[in-house]
Amino acid sequence: CPWLRPDGKTQVTVEYRNDAGAMVPIRVHTVLISTQHDETVTNDQIAADLKEHVIKPVIPAQYLDDNTIFHLNPSGRFVIGGPHGDAGLTGRKIIIDTYGGWGAHGGGAFSGKDPTKVDRSGAYIVRQAAKSIVASGLARRCIVQVSYAIGVAEPLSVFVDTYKTGKIPDKDILALIKESFDFRPGMMAINLDLKRGGNFRFQKTAAYGHFGRDDPDFTWETVKVLKPKA
Repeated sequence: CPWLRPDGKTQVTVEYRNDAGAMVPIRVHTVLISTQHDETVTNDQIAADLKEHVIKPVIPAQYLDDNTIFHLNPSGRFVIGGPHGDAGLTGRKIIIDTYGGWGAHGGGAFSGKDPTKVDRSGAYIVRQAAKSIVASGLARRCIVQVSYAIGVAEPLSVFVDTYKTGKIPDKDILALIKESFDFRPGMMAINLDLKRGGNFRFQKTAAYGHFGRDDPDFTWETVKVLKPKA
């Protein structure tokens, strides 16, 4: 869309069904898009273009119905954006960088940090661990948490919760995770090859988030096949 400008925000509200601990999406309840635009485009054109070029390609049709609510630039004109329009900007929104309001977050930002900082590398390794658990068929839903102390290489704790969707007990999955992944910061950087390409490699994470990307530089998206001991 040639009228589109850099500032904006999106928010999608999804209804889920709890299927024995696994959350199954049913429908999209609301789509909110507020986007900066040039002075020439009309509000009707903005709404039409957003539906055709953003919403339809991104959201599968089976999740949209006649009751789905669309708020497309609901506040009206949005010509002035960015630092010209707001004082006190919040900077990188770490929840948007990761899982939105759905998943847990350790609280530390990623941007501006090299792989020695567990705010970044720790989040990457638990992403790979949780994704590997689900991809290996050990659970339908999973969260992996790890905590550290400054100056101590070994993590203080590693925690796994499959929300009662696990095919084997969580304690067995935890043991498997500890055997399959090295949570020490130096080894995370090596095993995920995080220093390859220098810090310029992470420029790709400045837009579209750090997770769910199909890009060879996002090595933490590669799953390991995990097999429980017989």
